[in-house]
Amino acid sequence: MELYRVRVPLKKEIKHASQSRIESENLVVRVELASGQAGYGEGVPRRYVTGETIESSFATLARHDWAQMIGQPREFAAVVECLESLTVPEIEADPRGMAGNAARCALEVAVLDAYGRLFGEPVGRAVELASVPGLRRFPASRKVRYGAAITADSWYQELRSAIRYYIYHLRDVKTKVGVAGQDDVRRVGWFRWLLGPRVDLRLDANEAWRAADLLDRVQPLLRFSLSALEQPVPHAEVLALADLRRRLGVPVMLDESLCGYPDAVAAVKETTADMFNVRLSKCGGIFPTLRIIGLAQRSGLGLQLGCHPGETAILSAAGRHVASHIDGLSWVEGSYDRHILRANVARQDITFGYGGWAAPLEGPGLGIQVDPRALESMVTQRSEITYD
Repeated sequence: MELYRVRVPLKKEIKHASQSRIESENLVVRVELASGQAGYGEGVPRRYVTGETIESSFATLARHDWAQMIGQPREFAAVVECLESLTVPEIEADPRGMAGNAARCALEVAVLDAYGRLFGEPVGRAVELASVPGLRRFPASRKVRYGAAITADSWYQELRSAIRYYIYHLRDVKTKVGVAGQDDVRRVGWFRWLLGPRVDLRLDANEAWRAADLLDRVQPLLRFSLSALEQPVPHAEVLALADLRRRLGVPVMLDESLCGYPDAVAAVKETTADMFNVRLSKCGGIFPTLRIIGLAQRSGLGLQLGCHPGETAILSAAGRHVASHIDGLSWVEGSYDRHILRANVARQDITFGYGGWAAPLEGPGLGIQVDPRALESMVTQRSEITYD
């Protein structure tokens, strides 16, 4: 197993209330099976989301004998069964079930990619085989329709993004709010006018507002026909949403407060959310994400499959396999590749097209080919782990 610290260059600075970045520092894992077949996975450690860093992810993956835990499955169904039950001690010991999620995601996706190629199965087959009670799946993989985000930027660039998304005929758009120095009422009003009434418009505050101020912050924005409000308060104040969300007039979606399965259970129990935003990296991989989706669907909650800005084609492909098989996703984010990345790691371009549409990925494993030279150009640190 090889671990890579990669620096992914972005076309522009991505800014929101919690963070800003001009590049994304990601974890890429390459596993090689005894047969010689290789597979790639990716995670996006973010200290302000799951508490992880690249260093902690390297340490988590180096600490355990994954070859012994996974064994040598004889068929793809056995791989799925093994990975569904694969536990990471750091995650199990964390009350929120998230201390190691990006690392687990990268490992899981790499193993699925490798064994998918070995057995001639797409990663999407793992979604079909997953044993999650109440999980709603399409009978066959379908096209995916992605949305886009207006990140905090100059007034000119934000308006330009809104116009571009309208021309591109996107069905849904998310905009960041709560960034210091910006007039959200003015911004959101202009976005609604430019996008028109047919576009779903939702807000993402990235924990920017205090619970005590939330009603006053949201009330002036309600006239713009909002579809959802994502993570309006810090996680430390999330319990206040049990009362506030009923008075807000817009569905509340959890993101930073929804990283591990214990978070999801708590949200259902405390009634702090109308919707969950699940992301493969922050939730620990495909199978932990499906488990959270299943809980949400059994509990009558809405869902968004999100992504981390700066994901390469590896995570974009993994997200595509999930989105093309799962029914009941209100919105899907991801596959922004060409739109926001200056460089990528795959030979294929799987960026979504006009209208946000993207086809299911075919072929074994992830359905993409990682270009070793492209990956190598982004690597800033590596570690190799050998198993007997």
